Amino acid sequence: MLRMETRTKLSEAEIIKRAIDYFGPGGHGLEVKEQSDCLVTFEGGGGGVYVATCVEDEKTSVELTSREWDYQVKEFLRDIS
Repeated sequence: MLRMETRTKLSEAEIIKRAIDYFGPGGHGLEVKEQSDCLVTFEGGGGGVYVATCVEDEKTSVELTSREWDYQVKEFLRDIS
């Protein structure tokens, strides 16, 4: 299991949208299991990805947890940082 965190100027809504585009059915094909304004979880391929956001000061904190999707999580973090 991999857990990573970053801060970005992107909004919570933009992070969630990008995560769904990247990990979801139109991206890597994971199934969206839970979604709200500040989090989204995915399952598939023998693992899953958890994305949580929180606004702190003028930036958005993004926490990602991965089971079997470590490389893709690192790529996603590079894209949003």
